[in-house]
Amino acid sequence: DLVPEFAEIDKANPNCVVIGDAAENFTYANLNEAFRVLIGMEKPVLISLGRGRYYKETDGLKLDVGAYMKALEYACDVQAEVVGKPAKMFFESALAEMGVPPQQAIMIGDDIVNDVGGAQRCGMRALQVRTGKYRSVHTIHP
Repeated sequence: DLVPEFAEIDKANPNCVVIGDAAENFTYANLNEAFRVLIGMEKPVLISLGRGRYYKETDGLKLDVGAYMKALEYACDVQAEVVGKPAKMFFESALAEMGVPPQQAIMIGDDIVNDVGGAQRCGMRALQVRTGKYRSVHTIHP
């Protein structure tokens, strides 16, 4: 859904790679193209719209943007700048847009690291729900 936001940008000589939730578009060809762009840069810049490991759709769990981000980080020896959850800036911008201080907000989510942890680092209260991708076993820690 974010692709149209980049329509006016000249992609002939990129100065970074932006990776977001691409679902079915996370193909080997697309990931390899991102790798080639990054590896060809003198100072590679990788921007990720999140750090999620997996998420849940109606047909089950699916790999999230963080898994692909980590692959590019590893292959290109670069550290991604995360601008989505769990980045503090992500939560601060949402709070600012709503005009609510962190102490008066609560984040409710199914991800202990990206939802709950990200919100708590911003000074918000947070609640993890046992729905969505929540799993009582196989908890993955960062």
